[in-house]
Amino acid sequence: MTTQHPPFHPPYTPGVPRHGNSIRDSLDRGAATAEYAIATMAAVGFAGLLVVIMRSDEVRGILTDLVRSALTFNG
Repeated sequence: MTTQHPPFHPPYTPGVPRHGNSIRDSLDRGAATAEYAIATMAAVGFAGLLVVIMRSDEVRGILTDLVRSALTFNG
């Protein structure tokens, strides 16, 4: 029985393309990292907006009333 090994990939050397479509591969190499950074910044901005909204007295009152009505037993 023979064991299958994954293909060998030599270590990355900056400026040296690994395979065929070298220009596109070198341009797309950091795209995923940039996308993650943009998504993370959007999430942080949205979280900051939620913090500002949740600190307002009106929203706090609405949430307090909601929790009180949920915990009140009318039976």
